[in-house]
Amino acid sequence: MKTKQGDLRKRIIRVAFLILMDTLVINLSSILALLLCENLSVQSLLTESYMNTTDFFHYSVLTTAVTILVFVPFKLYNSLWEFAGADEMMHIAVAGGIVTILKFVANNFRLCGRYPTSYPLISGMLLIGFVMLTRLAYRGLRAMMHQSEKTKMARTMLIGGGSAGAVALREFQSSTRSVNDVVCIIDDDSSKHGSYLRGVKIIGDRTMIVEAAEKYKIEQIVLAIPAASAKDRRDILSICQRTGCKLKTLPGIYQLANGDVTIQKIRNVDVLDLLGRDSVKVDLTEIAGYLQGKTVLVTGGGGSIGSELCRQIAAYNPKLLIIFDIYENNAYDLQQELRRNQPTLNMEVLIGSVRDTRRVNMIFEKYHPQIVFHAAAHKHVPLMEDSPNEAIKNNVFGTLHTAIAADRYHAERFVLISTDKAVNPTNIMGASKRMCEMIVQLMSTQSATRFVAVRFGNVLGSNGSVIPLFKKQIETGGPVTVTHKDIIRYFMTIPEAAALVLQAGAFANQGEIFVLDMGEPVRIDDLARNMIRLSGFEPDVDIAIQYTGLRPGEKLYEEMLMCEEGLRTTANKLIHIGKPLDMDEVKFREQLAKLEEACNNNSQEIFDLVAQAVPTYKRPTTAGV
Repeated sequence: MKTKQGDLRKRIIRVAFLILMDTLVINLSSILALLLCENLSVQSLLTESYMNTTDFFHYSVLTTAVTILVFVPFKLYNSLWEFAGADEMMHIAVAGGIVTILKFVANNFRLCGRYPTSYPLISGMLLIGFVMLTRLAYRGLRAMMHQSEKTKMARTMLIGGGSAGAVALREFQSSTRSVNDVVCIIDDDSSKHGSYLRGVKIIGDRTMIVEAAEKYKIEQIVLAIPAASAKDRRDILSICQRTGCKLKTLPGIYQLANGDVTIQKIRNVDVLDLLGRDSVKVDLTEIAGYLQGKTVLVTGGGGSIGSELCRQIAAYNPKLLIIFDIYENNAYDLQQELRRNQPTLNMEVLIGSVRDTRRVNMIFEKYHPQIVFHAAAHKHVPLMEDSPNEAIKNNVFGTLHTAIAADRYHAERFVLISTDKAVNPTNIMGASKRMCEMIVQLMSTQSATRFVAVRFGNVLGSNGSVIPLFKKQIETGGPVTVTHKDIIRYFMTIPEAAALVLQAGAFANQGEIFVLDMGEPVRIDDLARNMIRLSGFEPDVDIAIQYTGLRPGEKLYEEMLMCEEGLRTTANKLIHIGKPLDMDEVKFREQLAKLEEACNNNSQEIFDLVAQAVPTYKRPTTAGV
């Protein structure tokens, strides 16, 4: 509010200053015109009848008022005169011409006395010349002031010489809040090289970024290509990071289209900008078609994925959204958020565990959910290696209890949240999720409910993920710990993961495993170094990187599909379907029974039993119970 009031005050002062200058110019041009009509003879001018003090004063006031009123619709008091150009000069000429015509009319009909015949033309020409001169002088003064301020501003390189770059540059040059002095522009379009955008030279393509940063003593780089592909943005930002400059980027292209670009909206580059994969796009019509007017249950609804699922489901007008979670704090926070943002949402927040069969059955019996998203699970790999029985109890049998209840109470769809760690698992968490997928396949063969699983990689910013860990380590001065220099992972954002799950629910038939094409994997070492640089530090100089060795059950790389599964695409080109594996259902049921007894007894045989149920599981050499 204070900022807006300050801007209004400055605008009023600027307009008042311009009107005062015009008042002086209007009267000066009138007097000089009359003097020229009298051959520059002051004595002759003073003896003329029209120079009667009272009459001339009235004429001057009227002329001044009419001229200013003519100037207003031509925006002579609204233009940014520090950037005045041909259009503004044309407006002055046309406005001055209209004033001249009005003076001719007034003079011919003697509306304000009788003045020399040539007076209107001479005064009009002088008026146009003086107004142009004052505006250019104003521009020069502002330019000088701006130039003096530039010594305190960050020398900036702008990447992008298109329409978005022009918008950003105009904002940098005109905003009183700008702290950026744009001294050069980079653009990959060779036809633009050597030309100027608002007075700033386009010096070359991305290959010149590092060289130009040193040559022009760049302190900050602004990426102004919001329509570029994710891969191009990643490649360009990777080059920019070698300069050591602070990196910023424009908001999304939709904000540019709305003209919603201000200095405050230009944000710091985030690690998400460096992933190099376009966002997942989903068919909103399909999603709305099966969620609207339905009772929807989300288990693990307070977690990272579960809570985002609830946010997105709420937008599709479900009949009832049931949030089920064991952690009351998370569930409460989500409940308050949804009440603020979706006040008309019909919602129930229930506390309990999917391990509690009676509690799960009671919820299904009372609410009869039609759509079930099963996100409740233990997911932390090293912790589950130390407590494998808990992983099986929660992940495997929590899924089994919920799936059986969905079948018993005739739910329409059951969507399991799985993980890439279920592919050829080397840890108990991954193996437990693979068994969850097998349960989905088992249930799909005997139920009218559509059972499917959705598999994706690591989720950025989720609880327990690597990025929050790296941020905390950087904040405390390091070291940033990476398990192995060559370890790679696939990444996606929480909203993307939730959108994929919802889309998979629309595609659901029976027993499918939906897999997202997540593009190129990311080296965790590169991710750590990028985060350090984005925080303004130099890796291994300001913040050390420490390699701690692979943890129990951890792989160097994650696979998205088992090689036997095959792959086919869906209508969404980024979502694929893996063909379910053949399995001995009778044998699997027997293995589940043995597993349940073993984990309830906290048996150390749990690893052997899991390996029997999941042939692709490779047991770790050491583990706890």
